[in-house]
Amino acid sequence: MTSEALLIEPVTHAKGEVRLPGSKSISNRVLLLSALAKGQTILRGLLDADDTQVMRAALIQLGIPIHERIENHEILIAVQGQDGRFPNLQASLFMGNAGTAIRPLTAALAVLGGEYELHGVPRMHERPIRDLVEGLQGIGAKVNYLGQEGYPPIMVHRGHISTEQPVRIRGDVSSQYLTALLMALPLLRSEKAIRIQVIGELISKPYIEITINLMSKFGVHVENHHWQEFVIPAHQSGDSPYTSPGELMVEGDASSASYFLALGALGHGPVKVLGAGRESIQGDVAFAQALSLMGANVSQGADWIEVRGVDTEDGRLRAIEIDCTAIPDAAMTLAVLGMFAKGTTKLTGIGSWRVKETDRIAAMVCELQKFGAFVEAGDDYLFVSPPQQWSIPENGVDTYDDHRMAMCFSLAAFGPHSFYINDPACVSKTFPQYFEVWRSLLVPVVGAI
Repeated sequence: MTSEALLIEPVTHAKGEVRLPGSKSISNRVLLLSALAKGQTILRGLLDADDTQVMRAALIQLGIPIHERIENHEILIAVQGQDGRFPNLQASLFMGNAGTAIRPLTAALAVLGGEYELHGVPRMHERPIRDLVEGLQGIGAKVNYLGQEGYPPIMVHRGHISTEQPVRIRGDVSSQYLTALLMALPLLRSEKAIRIQVIGELISKPYIEITINLMSKFGVHVENHHWQEFVIPAHQSGDSPYTSPGELMVEGDASSASYFLALGALGHGPVKVLGAGRESIQGDVAFAQALSLMGANVSQGADWIEVRGVDTEDGRLRAIEIDCTAIPDAAMTLAVLGMFAKGTTKLTGIGSWRVKETDRIAAMVCELQKFGAFVEAGDDYLFVSPPQQWSIPENGVDTYDDHRMAMCFSLAAFGPHSFYINDPACVSKTFPQYFEVWRSLLVPVVGAI
């Protein structure tokens, strides 16, 4: 425990309403697409957190004009697109630990040409980028490693790109590599359709759906052939293939919604989240279905979800077995809920956890065990059974500089003991105000130990 630790005291009830911050996945995609489009794009509801600040700073450094203004108490972001080009052909770009920034930017810079260095925090230099680099090198891009092979930092040089043959990319490590190519390759303005072939099984398909959906809003319509091949249409004009939609509203973050929906289940509710619902383009809204399978009372509208406690006979959540390939971030919330569910919660399809902000499988095992939970894990799965007797994490819950570890374990407040969460400020990556919003929904237990 450090002086920066946050005391979490036991609670039994939670209720209220939350306006979700903007989706990180959508925010960073639309920032890049807006920068590359023809015309100005006004973005509403854009996430303001570490990862999006990293992307905005990089785009400004590349010569993209980005301005803020306030209209009716709402912050609007105006991005002046540069018609498929970056004005500055040389830059050293700090990418923090933002995978949604470094990967698509790497591809866009490699396709457009220039001399660019991309680097980040130490953990970023442990997150793989080899599959994207090899995919780019396979079409003639010049990308070199400046440190350990297969990982950032990297250097992007001007190359000679050819897409006469299909572009090949692995899909079984991270969907962000395919997203990067999908967003970048239209910039070639190819007079022939470009084909991208996926090697192996594509994970996190809903994130690719987000990418394709947003590209279509900017005028590029990608064909999806059974998740194994994607076709980018030919481009006949000299202008950028991307055209600004004029104005775009960013959905609330469905991954962040999972913590509040879980509060509504554990704390009887009602807890309602606004900004993501039945019509969301984000895969993590499927967390609501998983929560319903566990026995929670869930209702949804077009852009909201509400949870009112649990409907089971004994009032406890029930354990489920679920393939989490499509909801890797929200699956972390299910892991912590496993401490409260009757039976063994079995999560599979989570191999991508190992290459996120930390090795989330190893981290989750360690922290769950601190509470006395029974945990079994492998390369692609995690099984969680509730504690027979709850323990107090003596030195607090470690968060590994991973925002989702901090937010997930806030749910352990429904256990019997007070405990500390170390480095709670790591939530600034995607939700700087998380603990203030979280605390506003809770009713503490008097006399907790």
